[in-house]
Amino acid sequence: MNSTIETILSHKSVRKFKDEKLTREQVETLVRSAQAASTSSMIQAYTIIGVTDPGKKAELAAIAGNQSYVEKNGHFFVFCADLYRHEVIGEKEGAEVAQSLESTEKFMVALIDAALAAQNASVAAESMGLGICYIGGIRNDLGAVSEVLDIPDRVIPLFGLAVGVPDEDNDLKPRRPLSHVYHENTYRSDKESVAKELEEYDETVASYYHERTNGQRVDTWSAQMARMLSAKKRMYMKEFVEKKKFDLK
Repeated sequence: MNSTIETILSHKSVRKFKDEKLTREQVETLVRSAQAASTSSMIQAYTIIGVTDPGKKAELAAIAGNQSYVEKNGHFFVFCADLYRHEVIGEKEGAEVAQSLESTEKFMVALIDAALAAQNASVAAESMGLGICYIGGIRNDLGAVSEVLDIPDRVIPLFGLAVGVPDEDNDLKPRRPLSHVYHENTYRSDKESVAKELEEYDETVASYYHERTNGQRVDTWSAQMARMLSAKKRMYMKEFVEKKKFDLK
């Protein structure tokens, strides 16, 4: 096993950082690492916004549910799906691109490109001894995020990434076993087998929470997912995406 794989397998989300700002060199290294990710047909349909202004970080922290680590970190990035510059390319080259930019395919390409870039940046950060935490909470109100960051149409802020020097050491959360995740040649959809796998994993997760909280938390993965999926959350998303001129045609 090499050091890159060791870094990946030891990933832990960090939600408490030391009061140390990333250097300009560190920030640029992370952005260059993000740019090195694969991109569909060289479209590079993403933008990364670094947020250093204390007032803007405080606003984003409030939007994300008053998460302190959105405001207090070494550097805060917002990853965006971005087809704005491609609209400009259409104008510049005299090409009709609107129908393509508003397709579900290009929407998916932009989301995938941004996610790949962010994960590259995350692995790079952890290899540098930094900690990271993805922030989906900014999607609580993407309209407000767009106002805070002056984001135009054809650009959607997807998630934040808090990066910094860790000031805590968390336990590794148990992931689903490889045999549950990896299928070969066909999808194993037998519900009895899936239910058995879920029971096995639920036992592992329940044990993890029991040990971590000295018996105070009794929970399973299935119970967590059922609670989460039963609650309607961010149901405005389709309307917002279409308002940003990603019409999903």
